[in-house]
Amino acid sequence: MDDFTPEQVARGRALRRAQLPWALGGRIAGLLCTLALGLTPAGAGLVAAVGGLLGGSRTAQVLAGAAALLLIGRLLQLPFSAGVRVVRRRYGLVTQGWRGWAVDVLRGLALGLLIALPVVYGLYALTGRSPHGWWLPAAGFAALLTVALSFLHPLLIEPVFNRFAPLPAGELRTALLDLAQRDGIRVRDVLVADASRRTTALNAYVSGFGATRRIVAYDTLLSTAEPREVELVVAHELGHVKHRDVLTGTVLGAVGAAVAVCLLGLLAGRPVLLSAAGATDAADPRSLPLLAACAALIGAATGPLQCAVSRRIEVRADLHALELTSDPEQFIAMQRRLAVTNVSDVDPPRLLELLFATHPSATRRIAAARAWRPAAG
Repeated sequence: MDDFTPEQVARGRALRRAQLPWALGGRIAGLLCTLALGLTPAGAGLVAAVGGLLGGSRTAQVLAGAAALLLIGRLLQLPFSAGVRVVRRRYGLVTQGWRGWAVDVLRGLALGLLIALPVVYGLYALTGRSPHGWWLPAAGFAALLTVALSFLHPLLIEPVFNRFAPLPAGELRTALLDLAQRDGIRVRDVLVADASRRTTALNAYVSGFGATRRIVAYDTLLSTAEPREVELVVAHELGHVKHRDVLTGTVLGAVGAAVAVCLLGLLAGRPVLLSAAGATDAADPRSLPLLAACAALIGAATGPLQCAVSRRIEVRADLHALELTSDPEQFIAMQRRLAVTNVSDVDPPRLLELLFATHPSATRRIAAARAWRPAAG
């Protein structure tokens, strides 16, 4: 850890220790609440009660129950999210006021309802037709939905939370477009996201497919980092495109969604679980909390595996950035700047890294850059 001063190392560790109880507590509380509603009659009673407020029909129970479960989950997370926010604000990482944060929370809730309600309605339309074989067509629809959301995310979801403007013509814009061209990647535009109204953290990414693909850089990155460091960040992101990580991730996500639905069908069809949840079968709207509980368990169990895959992908993107730029020194400088500005724990406990980290630690990335050698010829 000679690349960082003792003060920088201590600051990153202190932030991690301060926000971990809130972040981990939110995960645990959310999982326990979901299990309590899904594996006891409490969830069935909730669905029946809120459905009764809208007339008590099957459709009312499905839609009102889904909305209630989503709302309870979001409300439960609010104090934990606020706790993380207070900690990060203390370390200078949050610039947004509480009013702006509340607006973002409401936007996220509205977006969640907009996506979840039609999905749940369609799911129970399938269970109504086939209480025992619903999971097979539902698996196909889950895969299609995953693909659709991946394509629509940069066009419909990203603009909900950020404003984007073209990067003005100049040396940096030309350098980034030339970098993409040299990498054989077609990029439509270079955009600047107004991240500074929420955070001081630095980031950039490439989003979209084909004609919609664009490089997006946080305004915080452009105002803080050296131009060459910005190029290195973008080179890393181009690595994801070059290796088709987004497309591969979408395909794997679609397959994973289909498999998860099949597992849901297997679990939610077990009489012992249905009885514990106070539901008769999968077509019963009161089984909705049970499905949510099973989905939460599947997500928690597969989380570390998803993180491991993500870290391998990030290592490959780092290697691509080095090969594209042949500039390990600036890559190391970029990693230092990202770690210090984002107040990262540059060498976290290995167990935490294995369970929750989607990226390798800064010390591992810098060590890999130092060990890198240009390919012969």
